[in-house]
Amino acid sequence: MRVGLFAVGRLKSGPEKDLATRYFDRFAKAGPAVGLELARIAEVAESRASNAETRKREEAAMLLKSLSEGSVLILLDERGKALDSEAFANLLGAYRDQGKRELTIAIGGADGLDPALYDRADATLCLGKMTWPHQLVRTLIAEQLYRAVTILSGHPYHRI
Repeated sequence: MRVGLFAVGRLKSGPEKDLATRYFDRFAKAGPAVGLELARIAEVAESRASNAETRKREEAAMLLKSLSEGSVLILLDERGKALDSEAFANLLGAYRDQGKRELTIAIGGADGLDPALYDRADATLCLGKMTWPHQLVRTLIAEQLYRAVTILSGHPYHRI
């Protein structure tokens, strides 16, 4: 299953980008052994619309346009379901085992996500109840993707 990331906003050069890249690289190298492949990381510019609702709608349209038919969509939202790392790994493994070919994890813009996306989403997850800047969210999800691969493969990286 190909796993990709869709993010509103661009990650500028710096330590956050370096760390996220490091974990995405680890995921790309270790993932194929358990049937997970790094697809693309799509960054789109924030909408320039004058109000939040229009910005969210325009950003959602860019996300929906980038999805393939049948793609699994996971939204990251502070109101989503909190999973531990093993449950996240099992969720990815379940989608893979169901024969899903593509999965996209979406990080919204500063205004959040358009309500229409929740109807399309297969899951809505949170990385905690706090609001995180998208630079840190990318690093956190990159690390959790790598951790999921290590859990699914029985690698000792993840310790309880």
